Parts: sequence; structure tokens; C-alpha cells
Amino acid sequence: MTWRRAASTAAALVLAVAAVGGWRWWHQQPPYGPEALHLRSSLEFVSYDQAQAALGSAYQSPVAYNGDQLVLGRVSWQKPPAPLAGGYFALFLIDKRTDLKPSVFAVSAPQDSVGIGGAGVENRIPDRYPWLRGAGDIRVSEHEWLSVGSRLGIHDAGASPLTFVALFPHRDRTERTPIATAPVTLPDLLLALVHMGPDGQVYWAQRLQG
Repeated sequence: MTWRRAASTAAALVLAVAAVGGWRWWHQQPPYGPEALHLRSSLEFVSYDQAQAALGSAYQSPVAYNGDQLVLGRVSWQKPPAPLAGGYFALFLIDKRTDLKPSVFAVSAPQDSVGIGGAGVENRIPDRYPWLRGAGDIRVSEHEWLSVGSRLGIHDAGASPLTFVALFPHRDRTERTPIATAPVTLPDLLLALVHMGPDGQVYWAQRLQG
């Protein structure tokens, strides 16, 4: 009887482990891949007046002073085959030379559709996609991390087409804050879209520019 009970217990544990592993595998599976969105994108340098015209009168472009640069970005996608359902798209613009992000954006979208900032779960992105090192926080010591720069968090899949303007301040005016600065060239820039799940899953990342 003791041997049978031990065998039954071992079998139950194996089934439980298999069930947990199966659930984790299923939980990490994306509902669709980036190819389903038919993504299109562009980046260009613009003046303040050009940036304001692209954003429209309802939105305010960042102001650029001498030596600053404004980058106008456009990203569009088709309606996804499944709703975001608590997940979101994270749009990153990163200076590949330094793996830093700009901190100031203007976006032509309702505030409840697109947010500016960051989230702790996005530190998982570089673990899966090393080419997106700049998506996470900056490590300053063994147990200390610094969250600087911003990305766009898209919570409404209907926000396409999305137009944004990012400010790259001249490095002399950043007071040594670790953010992306001017001068920068378009080949220096990486634009990427990441699909994050409702529980912080990194479903996929797609390089759009750079």
C-alpha cells in the first residue's frame, strides 16, 4: 500500500509539473505575430513649424532651441486579428550609439490611447531581444537601476496611424542626464514596436527602422 501511494503521489506530481509547464507555454504564446499588422513606418528630421503641422492644431510640438533636433515619426498598422485585451504596444525610439531614449514626446492621439513613460515589466525585453538593450532601465550599480527616457505605450489598437515628434536636446543642455541627445543622424536611430501581454509577457518585438 505504501509503495502504491508513493507511486500515485509521484505520478500526480509529474502531471502537476506538466500542467504548469503547459500553462506557462500557452501563456507566453502571442495571439498573432507582427506580420499580421502590415506595419509601416518612417522617420525624418523636421523644424518646429513642420512638426506642428504634422501633429495638428490639437497638439503641441516640443520647442527646439539652437542645436536641438526634432524627429518626426509615423507608424501605421492594420487592425489586429485579436484585441489587445489588457496588453499594449510599446514603441521605442533609441539612439543605438548609447542605447538611450529621448524623454520628451508629442503625440497626435487621445491621452487614453497613447501614454508616454515606461513600465518595469519592459526590463524583460532586453533579456529576450538583446538588440533592444535600450528598452530597459540603466544599471548604475549591482543593485541600482535608473529609469530615464520614455517610450510610447499604445493601449488602443485603433490609434493607427500614429504620428509623434521626439525632442533630442543638444547635449550641452541635458545636465548630464542619461537621455538621447543631439547631434544625432537617422542611421543612429532604432525604431521598434513591442507587443506586451496583459501580465507583462513579451510577445514579440519588430524592428521598424534602424
